[in-house]
Amino acid sequence: MMGLRIQVFLLSVWFQFLIIAAVTYPEDAAILKSLKDIIEDGLPPNWLGSDPCGDQWEGIECTRSRVTTIRLSSMGLTGSLSGDITSLSELLTLDLSNNKDLKGSLPSSIGDLKKLKNLILVGCNLFGPIPDSIGSLQQLVFLSLNSNSFSGKIPASIGNLSKLYWLDLTDNQLDGTIPVSDGVSPGLDMLVSTRHLRFDRNLLSGTVPSNLNNLTNLNALFLSNNRLTGPIPNLTNLTTLSYLDMSNNTFDPSPIPSWFSTLQSLTTLTMDRTELEGEVPTTIFSLSLLQTVVLKQNHLNGTLDIGASHGSQLLFINLQSNSITDFKDRPGANKDIAIILAGNPICQESGDPKDYCRAAERDSMYSTPKNCLSISCSSDQFSSPTCICAYPYTGNLSFRPPSNNTCYQILEQSILLQFQSAKLPVDSVSLSNPRKSQSEYLEISLAVFPSGQDSFNRTGISMIGLFLSNPTYRPPEEFRPLFFNGDEYLHFTGENRRSVKSTGIGVIIGTTAGVCVLLLLLVLAGVYAYRQKRRAEKANDQNPFAHWDRNKSSGSIPQLKGARCFSFEELNKYTNHFSDTNNVGSGGYGKVYRATLPSGQLIAIKRAQQGSMQGAVEFKNEIELLSRVHHKNLVTLLGFCFERGEQILIYEYIPNGSLRDSLSGKSGIRLEWVRRLKIALGAARGLSYLHELADPPIIHRDVKSTNILLDERLNAKVADFGLSKPMGVSDKDHISTQVKGTMGYLDPEYYMTNQLTEKSDVYSFGVLMLEILIGRRPIERGKYIVREIEMAMDKEKDLYNLYEILDPTIGLGTTLKGFEKFVDLSLRCVEESGADRPSMREVVKEIEYILQLAGLNPNAEFEASSASYDDASKGYQHPYGNESFDYSGGFPVSKIEPQPVILYF
Repeated sequence: MMGLRIQVFLLSVWFQFLIIAAVTYPEDAAILKSLKDIIEDGLPPNWLGSDPCGDQWEGIECTRSRVTTIRLSSMGLTGSLSGDITSLSELLTLDLSNNKDLKGSLPSSIGDLKKLKNLILVGCNLFGPIPDSIGSLQQLVFLSLNSNSFSGKIPASIGNLSKLYWLDLTDNQLDGTIPVSDGVSPGLDMLVSTRHLRFDRNLLSGTVPSNLNNLTNLNALFLSNNRLTGPIPNLTNLTTLSYLDMSNNTFDPSPIPSWFSTLQSLTTLTMDRTELEGEVPTTIFSLSLLQTVVLKQNHLNGTLDIGASHGSQLLFINLQSNSITDFKDRPGANKDIAIILAGNPICQESGDPKDYCRAAERDSMYSTPKNCLSISCSSDQFSSPTCICAYPYTGNLSFRPPSNNTCYQILEQSILLQFQSAKLPVDSVSLSNPRKSQSEYLEISLAVFPSGQDSFNRTGISMIGLFLSNPTYRPPEEFRPLFFNGDEYLHFTGENRRSVKSTGIGVIIGTTAGVCVLLLLLVLAGVYAYRQKRRAEKANDQNPFAHWDRNKSSGSIPQLKGARCFSFEELNKYTNHFSDTNNVGSGGYGKVYRATLPSGQLIAIKRAQQGSMQGAVEFKNEIELLSRVHHKNLVTLLGFCFERGEQILIYEYIPNGSLRDSLSGKSGIRLEWVRRLKIALGAARGLSYLHELADPPIIHRDVKSTNILLDERLNAKVADFGLSKPMGVSDKDHISTQVKGTMGYLDPEYYMTNQLTEKSDVYSFGVLMLEILIGRRPIERGKYIVREIEMAMDKEKDLYNLYEILDPTIGLGTTLKGFEKFVDLSLRCVEESGADRPSMREVVKEIEYILQLAGLNPNAEFEASSASYDDASKGYQHPYGNESFDYSGGFPVSKIEPQPVILYF
C-alpha cells in the first residue's frame, strides 16, 4: 500500500511538472508555426522555437498548455489570415485589430472555434462575405468586425448567438436587408441579450424590420448612413434604449413618431436627413434623461416649443436647415441649452441675429497644452504633455459632434484616469487636430505616451488597443459614442537591441529541460513534504498583521493610536451577517454598513469588494496612516479587520451623509449661506491639519463633496483616505506619482506633470467651494464649474453677476455677507499654477474672516443642526418626518432615530 501511494504521489508530481513546464499542445504549436509562415511581416521577434507557451511568445496566452488567447493588435501585420487558426479548439479571444495590411477573407471554418468569446478584427483590410458559420460560435460575447471591407449580406445565423453582448459591423460594404427570423431561419431579432447594435456606414437597403422591437435589452442602435427605406419602425418596446441614430437614410416622409416620447432611457436622438416633417412635439423634450436631439436637414416646420418643464439633463438641440418659422423662447428655462436653428426661415428675418441662429462653432484648432518649456526630441520622437521625449501610440477617436464649447481636457482626463485605473503603462495622453469626417463624425487625433520608458512593449500596445476598441472605456457622456482606430506601432521596447544569442535562449532552454526532467522530478519529490510545511508558515508571514503587538514598537510593526483589531466574527454579528438592511451606502471600494458596538456606539463598517482590494502591505500602511490622524474635522478610524481574505475598516458613524447629498437635496437638509461657510471652514481645517500638523504631512488627493461628511450638528468631516499620500522628508516640494483623483476636481498642474503637492488639494478644495455656491457637480451637462463661473462673473455687478447660476437654497433674496470674498478665494485656489494658490492654512484664515463679516464667531461651535427651517410652521423640522422639535437647548432633541443616509467613503 505504501508503495502504491508513493507511485501515485510521484505520478501527480510528474503531471504538475508538465503543467509548470507549459509545453504547448502539439497541434496548437503546429498551427501557430503555420500562422508564422503565412504572416509576411509584423510578428513579434520572439516567435522562435517550437514551444509558443513555454517560450512565452508575445501576444499568446496559454492555459494548461493550450492556446487560449491571440492578441496582436497594432503590430503592423501583413499577409492573410490562415484557415488553420480555426483549429485552435480552446481559443477564447482572437484580437488582430488595427493591422491595416492584414488582408484576405475571414475563413469559412471560423465556426469551428466553439469556445471563442471575443472576436475582434477592427480596422484591418479583410474583405469578402462574413461566413454563415459565424452563427456557430455559441459562446461569443463580443463580435467587432468594423472598419474593414466586408461585403455581401449580414449572416442571418448571427441570430443564433444567444450570449452576444456587443455586435459592431460598422464601416464595411455590407448590403441587402437586415435579416430577421421567420419561424424557420434565424435573424437578428433573436439577439435578446445584445446591448449594442451598430451597422452604420454600410450599404444596407429595404425597410427596418419591426421585429427589432423584440430587442428589449438594447442600449444603443446605430443604423445611420445606409440606404434604408420605408416607414420609420416602431421601437416602443426598447425601453432601455439610450442612444438612437438612424440618420442619412431615405425613409418615407412622416411626422416625428410619437413613440420617441416613450423611450424613458433615451439620452441621444439623432435623425439627420430622414425625411421628417411637421412640427416637433414638445413631449420629446420632457424625457428626463435626454441630453442631445439632432434633427437637422429635414422638413420640420411650425413653431419650436421646448416646454417649460423639459428634462433637467437637456443640453443640445440642433434643428439646422429645416423650415421652422417661430421659436417659443423661454430665456430662464432655456439658458443652459445650446440651440441651433440656423438655416430655418426664423433666422432669415431682418434684425439682430439671435444666438440660436448661429451655426455650431467648434474648436478647429486644439492641441493638449504642455505645462513646461519646449524640449528638443529626436526626429522620430515626440514630446509628451509632461515634457518627456517618447514614441507614442497614435490613432483617431471618432464620436458624434457634442454641443458647443467642447472641453477636450475633460476627455483627456477621462482617458488617462481610466487607463491608470486599469493599471495600463500610460504616462499621459494628448489630443490634437479636431476635424469633421465625411460621415458627419467629429474626429480627433490621440497620442498615448508610455510610463517609465520611451516606448511601449507589444503587450502594452495590445492592451491599450483592446481597452479603447471595446466597452471597457467609458467616455464622458458628451463624447459618446466614441470609437477608436489605431495606427501601426513601430517602436516596441528593446527590439532594436535583440541579438541572435538572446533570441535563441528559448531553444536552448527547451533542449536542456528535456535532459533535466528526471533530476527535477526527484528533487520535487524530495522537497514536497518540506514545501507543504513551509506553505502554512509563508501564508502566515505574508499576513502583515499576523505578529502585531500593539504594546511594542519595532521593525515593521505599525503604530496604532486608538484603532483596534476587530475579528470577522464580531463584525458579522454586529451587521447581522452583513445584511442589506444595514447597508447604508456603496462606492467603487465596496459597501458601507451601519452597526452598533456593545457599548452603544454607532459605527460605519466599510467592507472592500474583491476586485477593489489593495495589497496586504498597502492596506497595513493605510491603517497606520489613518490611526495617526486625529482632528474633529476628520472622520475617525476606530479599527480594522484583516481575516478570511477580507479588508474592512471601521469608522465613526456620521449620520447626515455627505455634503453632496445635502447640495443635491437628497438628504432633505437645507444649507443656507452661513451653514455653507461653516462647512467650508470645517473641511478646510481638516485639510490644513493633514498638510501641516500630521506626522508625516499627508496629501488627501481626492477632495470632493462626496468625501465631506456632515455630523449631527452639520460639522464637516473629511473622509476617504484611500488615495492619500504621506509626504516624507525626502519628498521636499512634491511627490512624483501616477495621477489619481476625480474628474472635475483634478488639479491640471498635477495632471500635466505627475508631480503631486499639497497645492493639488488646494485646487480640489477651490472646486469644492464653487460647488458649494452653485449646488451642482463640477462637471454637469457638459459644463465645467470653474470655466462657467469665470465666464459669467462681472465684479462690477451685484453678487458678481452670478445670481442666475447660484443654488437658490443658498438664501437668495437675503444679504450674503462675505460672498464676493468667498468667490475671490475660490478662484485663487483654482489658479493654473500651484505657486499662485494659497496654502490651506491661508484658506482657513480667510474663511474665518468671511464668517466674521457674516457676524459669526468662527471659533464657536456650530449650533445649527440636521433640521431645516420650515417657513410654514415657523419651526424646525426633522428632515425625515414632520415632528416638531424643541430648539431651546441649542439643538433639536428627539427620541426618533433618524433614517440612514447614504454614506460615501
